Amino acid sequence: MNRFTISQLQQFSGVKAHTIRIWESRYKALSPIRSKGNTRYYDNFQLRRLLNITSLMNSDYKVSELCTMSDQQLFDILQRRLESDKPADELHGYFVSQLIIAGMSYDEAHFEKIFATMFLRFGIVNSYIHVLHPLLVRIGLMWANNTMLPAQEHFISNLIRQKLFSAIDSLPPPKENEQTWLLYLPENEFHELGLLFSHYLLRYAGKKVIYLGSNVPFDTLNQAVEKIKPSHTLLFLVHNDDPETIEKYLTELSKKYSKIHFCVSGNLQLVEQLQLPENFKLLRNTDDLLRIL
Repeated sequence: MNRFTISQLQQFSGVKAHTIRIWESRYKALSPIRSKGNTRYYDNFQLRRLLNITSLMNSDYKVSELCTMSDQQLFDILQRRLESDKPADELHGYFVSQLIIAGMSYDEAHFEKIFATMFLRFGIVNSYIHVLHPLLVRIGLMWANNTMLPAQEHFISNLIRQKLFSAIDSLPPPKENEQTWLLYLPENEFHELGLLFSHYLLRYAGKKVIYLGSNVPFDTLNQAVEKIKPSHTLLFLVHNDDPETIEKYLTELSKKYSKIHFCVSGNLQLVEQLQLPENFKLLRNTDDLLRIL
């Protein structure tokens, strides 16, 4: 995707379209392109420039100064900001924007640098809560609106996936007498980053985790449960399915495994509609899981 409307720029940057037009006319911040039908649009380079400007809006520079800077000047300031000691809450938006820019450009080296700095600065838990989760929401919006290519979304998601697996692998093995948690995504569920982060939190808390991953059929789950006999099972529901179908699935799980404590999370617009069985607990956010641990 290399053609964006001003309303799409507003969605991705958080800057109102009216403000973007003022920046264009007053400071020449962006230069919209005209189609053959005289329709204004913006390309990837201008989206990147706008995200760079918004990344620095809480810095020591005025918007009027940022808008008139060259791309190289903006990049140099961003590099210095990456190494600064600014308070964390001033930098969360910066990291979100920079990871999007790197992902849309397939710039793995820049993505790696931003990611490593973020983990070092905030730690993995705060990185996920304040940067990675907002990032996933943003790219989900961009993908749904067909303004981010599926390849770009997969590129970003898989880089994050690799990092989470690496963080999990770095943790010490759990003790034998700890609770056993079984983690999986039901059949036709493939978005596993939230589940992977939960895997990290459980392992960090010393729990034993059996991770089955995505798209697990009921029969496969049954084989694992019979062998492992977990005390807890955590599943995520992200795919927009019929609530009645999901409730039937959860009820079947509850009846078959009445002694297991189930936790369910994911798409809150979907999950909060469900009538959960008695041995199911809804996790709305990371804090809910941490309270259980």
